[in-house]
Amino acid sequence: MAHAHDEQRSIDGVLDAVGPRLRAIRQHRGTTLAALSAETGISVSTLSRLESGQRRPNLELLLPLAKAHQVPLDDLVGAPQTGDPRVHLKPLQRYGQTIVPLTRRSGGIHAFKSIIHGGDGPQAPETQQVHEGYEWLYVLNGRLRLLLGDQDIILTAGEVAEFDTRVPHWFGRAEAGAVEFLSLFGKQGERMHVRATSTRRSA
Repeated sequence: MAHAHDEQRSIDGVLDAVGPRLRAIRQHRGTTLAALSAETGISVSTLSRLESGQRRPNLELLLPLAKAHQVPLDDLVGAPQTGDPRVHLKPLQRYGQTIVPLTRRSGGIHAFKSIIHGGDGPQAPETQQVHEGYEWLYVLNGRLRLLLGDQDIILTAGEVAEFDTRVPHWFGRAEAGAVEFLSLFGKQGERMHVRATSTRRSA
């Protein structure tokens, strides 16, 4: 009986992680619930309840979502490693880009680490998107190209960009080399607040 109870708790943990993972994937795509509903035929209320954990996921719901997000079903229901109680958010793969969710909370600012692989491989079409929210990008390595309205900007390692995502935008690698960057996204327009700064003291 104890074994069966532990197994059920493990399954419950996996299912509980699906909602935050679905939300993270959708938000990184810049897709609204209404647009995803039109694409999958799943009602907005059902999608919202799935993401908030109020609706249990099943194959009938997850299969069209995996197809819409262009990710394997395993990426939506990835289980934590055996013996490790933490939920490991698995990297997402799309358009030659690896996206690693760094947060799994339902609200507030979400963090991602992204790598756009180098070479002649595919990357997202240069179609600027518009959606609610605010985004902050920090380039770790390589050169990132940011289309922001009428602006065409090249960001290099150590440079930061922040923008209202209601402004048309797109980003991808600026050249053949790989690009690695961090992004913070606030769906409700949340922005970072600096609470402390340091000054260098003279010797």
